[in-house]
Amino acid sequence: MAGRRAPHDPPWDVYLTGTVFLDIIFTGLDSAPVRGTESWARGMGSSPGGVANMATALARLGLRTSLAAAFGDDHYGDYCWDALAQGEGIDLTPSRTVPGWHSPVTVSMAYEGERTMVSHGHEPPPEAVPAPDRPPRARAAIASLTPGSRAPWIAQASAGGTRVFADVGWDDTGAWDLAGLPDLAHCEAFLPNAEEAMRYTGARCPRAAAHALTEHVPLAVVTLGAEGAYAVDRRTGESAEVPAIEVEALDPTGAGDVFVAGFVTGTLAGWPLADRLAFAGLTAALSVQEFGGSLSAPGWSEIATWWRKVQSVEGQDPAALRRYAFLADLVPDEPVRPWPLRRAVPTIGFRRPA
Repeated sequence: MAGRRAPHDPPWDVYLTGTVFLDIIFTGLDSAPVRGTESWARGMGSSPGGVANMATALARLGLRTSLAAAFGDDHYGDYCWDALAQGEGIDLTPSRTVPGWHSPVTVSMAYEGERTMVSHGHEPPPEAVPAPDRPPRARAAIASLTPGSRAPWIAQASAGGTRVFADVGWDDTGAWDLAGLPDLAHCEAFLPNAEEAMRYTGARCPRAAAHALTEHVPLAVVTLGAEGAYAVDRRTGESAEVPAIEVEALDPTGAGDVFVAGFVTGTLAGWPLADRLAFAGLTAALSVQEFGGSLSAPGWSEIATWWRKVQSVEGQDPAALRRYAFLADLVPDEPVRPWPLRRAVPTIGFRRPA
């Protein structure tokens, strides 16, 4: 990204805000837990979660990332703050520690390529939520839209020249009305999954839904699960579809966040649409092979390792290799940061040196 930055560019590549959870992930379960029984997992990891998944994925791809979030003043909050600020180099200047508020926690159980989650937490006091009247200058921002509500910072960021990329959660109201996403009008791109895209547009297939969404946002990217992703750019008239990379998933936690981070990276770097989709899918595929949502995100050294390894495997489809040939000019010859990257661990060390 260094070659794309100009002296008068904003200080941050990406700004985002949200809730940081402590994630505790159990893997290696043969099936879902059954009421009245005890299940033993073959693997366990702990890591920062929630919006930290996205922030870490962005930072590991070399984007200067600024995060506004509330942190509990407990051991979990200390661990998450240190892991993000010291371990990942994420700017937490807009964030704050909330006295007397405990960190939200999510327990995620991965089995059969899927996950089940149980979460607990309380809303922080309204006055403690980092919601700056004027978000910091950034080339891009990532927002999670909430049906039926506005986040004023999104319009402010867009008016200041920030390109806003948005995803959305499940609409618990059942309305599935795009008018209920008023902040979408300020967004550069919208990245729902196939089910969400079809429900919001009434289309019968996700590709048709992507085209329908471009009536509301310039760029629509619809993830298709095991089939990959499909995108349409209204401004250029370009569309692209890239199949998913088949991998054995250890833990799918945070894969969608890593996909978005990869797509934003490619967009800021000015890559063609198909290359952006391919890169986003690759980063997501690499992430599901590790424990933990945030600390499973790959860095450039791991992307380089994958690219070199895949070329040496006999019987590779030449067309599939050509799809990722753009990586040849991007992957570093030497690690750009300490490698291997920090990973989720079963226990968290709370003691600090005096």
